[in-house]
Amino acid sequence: MKYLDDNHYIDRVLDGDVAAYAMLVAKHKNLVFSIALKILNNREDAEEVAQDCFLKVFQALKTFEKKSKFSTWLYRIVYNAAISKTRKKKLEVVPMDSYVIDNYTEDEVTSGIDDIDPEVQKVMIQRAMEKLTDDDNLLITLFYKGENSIEDISNITGLSMSNVKVRLHRIRKKLHNELAVMMNRAII
Repeated sequence: MKYLDDNHYIDRVLDGDVAAYAMLVAKHKNLVFSIALKILNNREDAEEVAQDCFLKVFQALKTFEKKSKFSTWLYRIVYNAAISKTRKKKLEVVPMDSYVIDNYTEDEVTSGIDDIDPEVQKVMIQRAMEKLTDDDNLLITLFYKGENSIEDISNITGLSMSNVKVRLHRIRKKLHNELAVMMNRAII
């Protein structure tokens, strides 16, 4: 479905058309849930946070000043709510070690991936992403799946723009290294 600009729906809601809010929910629900899930690692908690955030945003919609994109404002609320829920549960997160592959150049891995069936590529990328820490997975998801700019991600996460750029670079390198490991196993 092709959605209109978020401000169109916001204006309709503020003019009394409460049903227009359903379009905002439909447009953003997948990424809102993904953000919450990446932080919480629990489907039920992520659903609860997503629902609570959509309710909170609806109630506070009149305070949205349109100085940034609605999605940035919404994702920031979700990010903060998920982090707060994590702190309340006092979960311990242990980052995974990244792999280092010195045997292959980036060109060799890239050319090898191009030779693999697109469906297998998707599975390999998904498995590589599962090796990332929750924070790294969230950043890469916001950037690629959510198509958020560096500035938007900075606003959502509270990280500086330069920190977001550096972390995205390092995450891409981790993914590249993990794909190289997978390619090496597939060759052997």
